[in-house]
Amino acid sequence: MKRSFLLILVLVFSSTLVYAGLIDDVMKGVGGAQKGETDEGTTASGLKEALSIGTENAVKNVSRIDGYFGNQAIKILMPEKIQKVADVLGKVGYQKQVDDFVLSMNRAAEKAAPKATSFFVDAIKEMTFEDARKILGGGDTAATEFFREKTHDKLYSAFKPVISSSVNEVGAARSYKEMMGKYESIPFMDKKSLDLDHYVTNKALDGLFHMVGREEKKIRTDPAARVTDLLKTVFGK
Repeated sequence: MKRSFLLILVLVFSSTLVYAGLIDDVMKGVGGAQKGETDEGTTASGLKEALSIGTENAVKNVSRIDGYFGNQAIKILMPEKIQKVADVLGKVGYQKQVDDFVLSMNRAAEKAAPKATSFFVDAIKEMTFEDARKILGGGDTAATEFFREKTHDKLYSAFKPVISSSVNEVGAARSYKEMMGKYESIPFMDKKSLDLDHYVTNKALDGLFHMVGREEKKIRTDPAARVTDLLKTVFGK
């Protein structure tokens, strides 16, 4: 009888240990999953915060006076299509008209730039975990390319009316007409034409994405650019 009782105790105790081990394994698995979810959520939040800061800085930089004109990397230059016009006019005493035209194009871009903020905010809100993984695992401008893909056409549609209005307000259209009038008054010069609104809009967007890319690179590579604890956690690894 004693032997049978002892056998039952051993079986019960062994079963308890096995069950406890299974529970422990399950709890570890659950804990690991929860930790994974937290890490993934932290990573996505950190990336979104980085993109919010980066795009905000980029838009702020290009929106101010001389944001385009004073930045040689994104300054909107004379369209290649009418560069010959500028060369000829400069040689015959009309360099001021050429300079005024270039300045006015850049002023129009600076005026349109604030429109970009809402589109970048929407793109960040719509970003998925898969998007975040691809961006973090991509190159130094992976996020910038994401923005270009998601927002370029919308930005073009938003920028162009503002630029169309601005080229008149800041004198770009007037400067262009004066410049072309001077050129066409010179004997034997061919007439040139340019879709000014289209040109300035495209160049404005190129400059904007260039600046977004620069901000992204800073956050990825420069510890000083990680201005919040969350950025340090995600990008400081």
